[in-house]
Amino acid sequence: MLDATLAELAERGYPALTVEAVAARSGVHKTTIYRRWGSADGLLAAALERETGAGWTPPDTGSLAGDLRELVTELVATFTDPARAALPMAVLSAAFQSPAAARALRAFYADRQGRAADIVRRAVARGEAPAGTDPVEVVRAACAPVFYRLVVTREPVDAAVAERAAAAAVLATRAATFT
Repeated sequence: MLDATLAELAERGYPALTVEAVAARSGVHKTTIYRRWGSADGLLAAALERETGAGWTPPDTGSLAGDLRELVTELVATFTDPARAALPMAVLSAAFQSPAAARALRAFYADRQGRAADIVRRAVARGEAPAGTDPVEVVRAACAPVFYRLVVTREPVDAAVAERAAAAAVLATRAATFT
């Protein structure tokens, strides 16, 4: 049912996400869904919560620059690959329309940022970043330009954008901006 929820969201968007549509797609009676999740929002929150903590691991290239470049490149690929982009964009849209989706999305990204923080911790241990660097702020700084273009200005995003965003975050980190 949770897979069916995400598939419906990706295909039809949040306004069309209904318990009835998920029931039809999953082959489960809608009463069962209502009993367990209460609403389409409940289903969506559960589906997003399931994705939080899923098997993603941050890159480990051996350098801060390489790790941030890989991280941001992966982000760009997720949001620009036609085979994958519909779902994350639909989730972002849902978060603007549903408090439950917004909470679940915040939890998802808190988990991802927490995991990605290992990139910066490793960099501090190698002497590539100053002690006391806030690892989550570095991750946010690397990813923010991509999200700004994707969500706010709707500009094209490519590997060059990813490279510049990662490089800027590395320079700011080395300059102790995030300590």
